[in-house]
Amino acid sequence: MTSSNRMLRLARPLAIVTAIAFAISMAFPITAALARDTASFPRVWGVLDVTVAFVMAILVLALMVLIGDRTTKRVMEQTYRAYRLLTHAILVGIVAFFLFGDRITWSAGLLGVAWRTWLLLYALPSWYSALSADG
Repeated sequence: MTSSNRMLRLARPLAIVTAIAFAISMAFPITAALARDTASFPRVWGVLDVTVAFVMAILVLALMVLIGDRTTKRVMEQTYRAYRLLTHAILVGIVAFFLFGDRITWSAGLLGVAWRTWLLLYALPSWYSALSADG
């Protein structure tokens, strides 16, 4: 088994772990945005948020390096379809702003949700390639 094949065998589990880390990381800014008083959160909350976000970002970078230029035309077409679907999240955000804007602390969560979403969209072709990799 070549080194490249061994690395590709790691791609699928790494993609799954990255998705789990992303979901956990996204919970922090969403919870902060829905809280009335973020000052009442324990100090460890912020440390955990930054730590989980850092680990998630490292996992994403590792996944992108591992996959490299192995994204196929089929993967690019499928992720483009996902991009088209995910852009509707912007519309959902606008609707949420109008319906629940007074109940959401935008300054506590918007930036965290925004950069995590950007990272998800940026790494989506690599992530999808890793999930569909035959290893």
